Amino acid sequence: MERLKGKVAIVTGAARGQGAVEARLFAAQGAALVVTDLRRDSGEATAAAVGGTFIEHDVADPTAWTAVVEAALDRHGRIDVLVNNAGIYHGARLVDTELEDFERVMRINATGVFLGMKAVGPVMRDQGAGSIINISSVAGMVAAPGAFAYGASKWAVRGMTKTAAVELSCYGVRVNSIHPGLIQTDMLDDVIEEDARRRERMLRRVPLGRVAEPADIANMALYLASEESRYATGSEFVVDGGWVAQ
Repeated sequence: MERLKGKVAIVTGAARGQGAVEARLFAAQGAALVVTDLRRDSGEATAAAVGGTFIEHDVADPTAWTAVVEAALDRHGRIDVLVNNAGIYHGARLVDTELEDFERVMRINATGVFLGMKAVGPVMRDQGAGSIINISSVAGMVAAPGAFAYGASKWAVRGMTKTAAVELSCYGVRVNSIHPGLIQTDMLDDVIEEDARRRERMLRRVPLGRVAEPADIANMALYLASEESRYATGSEFVVDGGWVAQ
């Protein structure tokens, strides 16, 4: 069954990792894809794999968002789904976080999400339907010691999601956030920095006892993109193997 047949989806940060897996799954389920990233070579490879369109895109640039939306509308005439997936990690405690680093993380992880919602919001409003999926983190549910800026940005995503959901609900637009735990991506490799002992400590916090695959998150995004979740909005969908349940 093609759960996204006839839908047009934009996925940011889709050149590799979680975003690329989401794009491939959406395409397999019938969606037309516009994939964006700053990494042109791998982004174009993802687009070719899903039969979609690649756009080089800085999510913190409002002009770039205008170009993405216009390209999607020119090619497909509508936008049904936005997955705000692009994000970066910065590890540092509060007192060691430089203003420049804090602002960079917030610009990409939080401002990028804001701009994405702002850009597609009017299109979905006029259509009377749409699903916005913001990728947050368990760091947007509980404290993130050692990653102050990252945690702040992911809490911001969680809060923006709720307000946007309430504001857009009367137009038939749904907005939800996904909160992954440990996912086997390049970002996780950056976090553990090849430190096997740190990886073991982090895994001990996961009741299911394993690191998730990107497909585990992509499947949740698919649910939220589809009509199966038509009564879900303003909610956090935690996919963390039980991390925050303890």
